[in-house]
Amino acid sequence: MTEPQGALPAVLRVPDPERTRRARLAAVGAYLPQRVLTNEELGAMMATSDEWIVARTGIRCRHVAAPEEAASDLAARAAERILERADLPAADVDVLIMATATPDHLLPATAGLVADRIGASRAACFDLGAVCSGFVYGLVQAAALIEAEIAERVLVVSGEVFTRFADFSDRSNSILWGDAGAGALVVAADRTARGLVGLELGTDGSRAGLVGVPAGGSRHALHPGADPSTNGGAEVDTYIRMNGPEIFRFATRTVVESASRVLSACGVAAADLDLVALHQANLRIIEFVGERLGVPRERMLDDVVTHGNTAGASIPLALASAEAAGRLRPGQLILLAGFGAGLSWGTVVVAYEPVAAGAERQR
Repeated sequence: MTEPQGALPAVLRVPDPERTRRARLAAVGAYLPQRVLTNEELGAMMATSDEWIVARTGIRCRHVAAPEEAASDLAARAAERILERADLPAADVDVLIMATATPDHLLPATAGLVADRIGASRAACFDLGAVCSGFVYGLVQAAALIEAEIAERVLVVSGEVFTRFADFSDRSNSILWGDAGAGALVVAADRTARGLVGLELGTDGSRAGLVGVPAGGSRHALHPGADPSTNGGAEVDTYIRMNGPEIFRFATRTVVESASRVLSACGVAAADLDLVALHQANLRIIEFVGERLGVPRERMLDDVVTHGNTAGASIPLALASAEAAGRLRPGQLILLAGFGAGLSWGTVVVAYEPVAAGAERQR
């Protein structure tokens, strides 16, 4: 496949510094299933080893959802923790955005199931399907709703159970995936909040075939009565399929270019960033991007080592882990970058400005 020449088109924006409403990134949280799947266990299932997996991905283990756990279960547990951290009743959430590529059902939207589970009875709910860029897209959508005065409090949450769609006969692919629920609460803030400093969103649909699940949608329906002619004669395949080398090239090039454009547009130097949270796909990608941007290794979050690739949940999961370890602190400026199926990417520079207990309800 020929690599595209020149910068890919994207939506690049720097929010107006004079805007009267800003979206505050107020809390992060996560939930991990109890079951941990180690590389040694994978080695007993297929022709692989801990050394082989670590050398290529940096991943040492990942969490796996219990048979009775679906995406909504993981997301709901994460959402409850986030709301508790922000001291905000679920009934006060105006909009709930669920970033997931592994919904409970083809329909209805999983967001509504999560809202019902946590008691967010007033919330307008919808799913967002940008896969591994989903959290960044959701964060931008939440900020837009707040700054347009459509909503006051928006919860962005993700639940992913990618291990359900992993082909464990394919060691190049199945070793990557982990399951998790994670997300963030975004609330309206006054002009003293820094909020989103800059953003870019983009998609290259010409390369959509590089990663995906072939069957399960209207192109290749799964029900027994489906007309075979509508499937184009294709064999039904419900596993994740990915061209790893091409995705690696896409990620290392596009993330660096996108991050560089956003930093330049908003007048922020890489040295000004306190932390960088990339989609946790592969440790080699994280290290490469950090080197190219000139960000010290200790500022690059590397949650992938212990949690694997959790798709849309990976960025907020990395932030929650960093906060628990004392690495993410109030007032820090962070760069978030998602990339993956679509092929999509999203980059934001945002301040972490948690709300003190009780402060949000007193606004």
